[in-house]
Amino acid sequence: MASQGQNILQHLSAVQVERELRAADKALLARVTAVKTYQQKRFARTYADLLSSRRYRDVAQFFLDELYGPRDFAERDAQFARVVPALTRLFPSDVLVTVESLAALHALSESLDSAMGQQLRHADVDATTYLAAWQACGRRPDRERQIALTVAIGRSLDVLTRRLLLRQSLRMMRVPARAAGLASLQSFLEAGFDTFHAMGGAAEFLQTVQSRESVLMGALFDTAAVTRGTAAHESALGQLP
Repeated sequence: MASQGQNILQHLSAVQVERELRAADKALLARVTAVKTYQQKRFARTYADLLSSRRYRDVAQFFLDELYGPRDFAERDAQFARVVPALTRLFPSDVLVTVESLAALHALSESLDSAMGQQLRHADVDATTYLAAWQACGRRPDRERQIALTVAIGRSLDVLTRRLLLRQSLRMMRVPARAAGLASLQSFLEAGFDTFHAMGGAAEFLQTVQSRESVLMGALFDTAAVTRGTAAHESALGQLP
C-alpha cells in the first residue's frame, strides 16, 4: 500500500488506542466525554455569529458536530479503515493528502482530549477546571498543529468541492456505499463536500477560525504565568462558557 495509505491507517490505529485506553478506565472515559461536551459548548459560543449566519451556519454546524462533539466515531473510523486500500488506488494525490490530514487531525485531537481528561479530577467541567486542565496538559506545539491542520483541511476541501466530477462521483457512490456497510463514512463525506461547496468560498470562514482559535489558545496558555484574579486570567476565563 502507498505510504499515504499506511499513514492514514496509523492515524486511525492511534485513535483506536485512545478508545481502548478509555474503555479500560470508565472514569477516564467520563472525564474525556465531559471535555468533549464542554469543547462543543465552547465552539458554539465562540462561533455563535457564524452558526446564525445564512452563509456559514451549515459549515459551522459541520465543524461543531464532526470535530468538536462527544459522539463516538468508532463505526465511521472502522468503515474508513476498510476503504483505505481502495482510496489509494482510485483517488488522486491531492485528495489523499486531504484524507491523510483528516486522519492526522482526528488522532491528534483524540490524544489531546485524553490528556485533558487525565488532568481532571472529576467529570464536571467548567471554565476554571478546563483552564487548569489545559495548562497542566501543555503541548502548545500540538495545539498549534491542531489549528493548522484544521485550516489546511478546510482550504483543501474548498478546492476539492469545486470539482464537479468529484462531487458527482461521490453522490453516485451513495447506494453502493450503503450496500457495503459504509453509510456513516458516506454521510460524513457528503456533508463535508456539500457544506463547503454551498458556502461559496471558505477564505473568510477559515480566517475567522484560525484567528479566533489562535487568540483563545494564546490566552489559555499565557495566563499560566499570572496570578488568579488578574485581568489576563479573567480575560482567559471570559472566553470560555
